[in-house]
Amino acid sequence: MLGISIWDWLSLGLYFIVITWLGVWTMRKIKSAGDFFMGGRRFGKVMMIAQAFGVGTHTDQPVSVSGAAYTNGLAGIWYQWIYMFATPFYWIIAPIYRRLRYITMADFFEERYGNKMAILYSCVALLYFSMNMGVMLKGTAITVEGLTGGTLNEELIIIVCTALFLTYGLAGGIIAAVFTDLIQGILILILSFILVPYALHAAGGLSAIKEGLPEHMFSLVAPSEVTFFFIVMAVINGLIGVVVLPHHMAIGGSGKTELACRSGWTYGNFLKRFATAGWAFIGIFAAFLFPELIGGDRELTFGIASRELLPVGLVGLMLAAMLAAVMSTCDAFMVHASALFTNNLYKPYLRPEASDKELLLVGRWASIGVVAGGLLFAYGFPSVIAGIKEAWKVTAYMGFAFWIGIIWPGANRYGAFASAIIMAMVGIYTQAYLGWSFPYQVATYIPIGLAVMIIVSLLTKREPQKKLDAFYTLLDTPIGQESRLHEKGIEIKLTGALDHDQTQHGKDVEDGLILVDLRKLHRVFSWRRYRTDILGFTTACLIAVATVLVVYLIAIA
Repeated sequence: MLGISIWDWLSLGLYFIVITWLGVWTMRKIKSAGDFFMGGRRFGKVMMIAQAFGVGTHTDQPVSVSGAAYTNGLAGIWYQWIYMFATPFYWIIAPIYRRLRYITMADFFEERYGNKMAILYSCVALLYFSMNMGVMLKGTAITVEGLTGGTLNEELIIIVCTALFLTYGLAGGIIAAVFTDLIQGILILILSFILVPYALHAAGGLSAIKEGLPEHMFSLVAPSEVTFFFIVMAVINGLIGVVVLPHHMAIGGSGKTELACRSGWTYGNFLKRFATAGWAFIGIFAAFLFPELIGGDRELTFGIASRELLPVGLVGLMLAAMLAAVMSTCDAFMVHASALFTNNLYKPYLRPEASDKELLLVGRWASIGVVAGGLLFAYGFPSVIAGIKEAWKVTAYMGFAFWIGIIWPGANRYGAFASAIIMAMVGIYTQAYLGWSFPYQVATYIPIGLAVMIIVSLLTKREPQKKLDAFYTLLDTPIGQESRLHEKGIEIKLTGALDHDQTQHGKDVEDGLILVDLRKLHRVFSWRRYRTDILGFTTACLIAVATVLVVYLIAIA
């Protein structure tokens, strides 16, 4: 029946029923726009981990990693591991998001650099969300095409997925997304490794695969495409751009406490890094098992391997997991995009007097507009990897404004604007007119963007001192000490349910943040003040190195 068995359809149908009911059920928890966009900042460590893992894990990733591994070997893993060495920084960035008490990343640009930078960022962020939705929907369609032997039409799959995540996303907002992420996170863990034993059995063991493939297939560096230079440039680009991904204000800042935000964003993403290894090995095994099956489109690798290797019943589970991933992530992106439009464009410039009820309605309509843009990109990108690279560049253009804006009070709107625009111009010119590959583009626009940010800021007017004082006071005020902000008349855009009683109950009140205090660290440093930052960051670095080492040792065993 359309390429898969009736038992697979039954398992798939059951999943759709449960997940749609979940979105409708969570609708009753939505009382305000703050609930819709940030879940009322009520999530603990487990739900924050589920959110980070689920939102960060979607179907374009097994498609891109397995496809790249099919032709490049284990090095294809870097299409997702570009953020491996950025992940430890999540531990020290997450409390910054939480302390700012903003709703969207555009709030950061508004409060730090002014309304024009907020508008620029909002437009870039909406473009990013649409691009990523397009990439994810395309990745899902390609996978389902492979799973069903081409029986199901790509356009039909895209439309069905879109209809489903719109249903529960518009109803439940970020709460629906987080609950869905918890469910699909479990399925993704199964998805990442369920094919491995079947592939090994079909191939006659790992030794047979190694004998039948070139040696470079088990190296973390490929002789072409995913070269060492590509990896280094992709990692640097990822570290600069990851801090301004538009959904990260919620991913890193919607927890009850600073520790919940740190743990959720860091370890939720480490789960994803671990799961990525399964996709890379599937691509390698498929290169041995099906050397002629994939034809000219390597991005069919994951879907075809699933169809050919999994027994009846598990194909339906695979479909459910893949659809769960794309729907929950598109749902979350849709909600974050609507928050950007509503809070940073509609309310301040179109309807300052809008009620909370009106904002909630507008947010839901904005969601539909962003999804429509995603559909256009889904049909427009020539491949999943082509779309991923474009999304990488878009966010990197705005990255220096965050990093330098946190560390250096002298950074201003002129430097931030000039840096973003010139980096984008360099990226477009080197690609469209010079035909440079991605790593050479990065090696050019990154140093230029950094230099422009610093030089222009030094040569132009400093940001108003009152604005800077308010911004840095927020960063210096741990969660639970909001009375200090009220005394100084500093606005809190959205407080959490526990913000006011953490001090009273002694819960999770932290002190200094190394990144914020970097300029004065030589004067204020003490182990007690920064031990949470230092211990957490060091542990995360060790986990990152250990993960890479373990995967490498498995590959060469």
